[in-house]
Amino acid sequence: MKQIVSIPLLHFLADTQSQFINFIRIATAIVMIWIGGLKAFHYEADGIVPFVANSPLMSFFYNKETPEYKQYKNLEGQEITKNIEWHKENGTYSFSYALGTFIVIIGLMNLLGIFYNKIGLIGGLLTFVMSLVTLSFLITTPEVYVPDLGGDLPTEHFGFPFLSAAGRLVIKDAIMMAGGLITASESAKRILKNKTQF
Repeated sequence: MKQIVSIPLLHFLADTQSQFINFIRIATAIVMIWIGGLKAFHYEADGIVPFVANSPLMSFFYNKETPEYKQYKNLEGQEITKNIEWHKENGTYSFSYALGTFIVIIGLMNLLGIFYNKIGLIGGLLTFVMSLVTLSFLITTPEVYVPDLGGDLPTEHFGFPFLSAAGRLVIKDAIMMAGGLITASESAKRILKNKTQF
């Protein structure tokens, strides 16, 4: 069988694994800081309502009953006063600000994990837990699957396993979950190595 990858490339990849783990930390930090920061804006806060409202782990953060939110959706790029007022009463924005702050902190912890082992360990574990909660939305949130909206032809592809845009966004957290475990385990390895040196 013909060799696909050269031996020098294999050595390079093997020898730079620790740098690639730091790249995972940097990538995780970028995603979390960016998305966490966007939670301060109405459109992002509105966008997470179906996930939070339907989650048995998180719905208590909101004041209104599910599925009332469906009547007060603002589309991305749309601002409707009555919808904004409903979201204020629901606690949508205050929860989103708190969640965004928490996500930014986790992102910063992942980044600091390059230099500080214990912070990196906690950041990696929190990334894993946060991703696990996010992936639970695949079970609790109806909007993650394509709905049967009808039309002049029968709708063939709806429900499980046909992910909607929201579902495709959620499933990507499987990668974040794996990244969190990789960075946490690498931090744990460095902590143990430092302890055995004394």
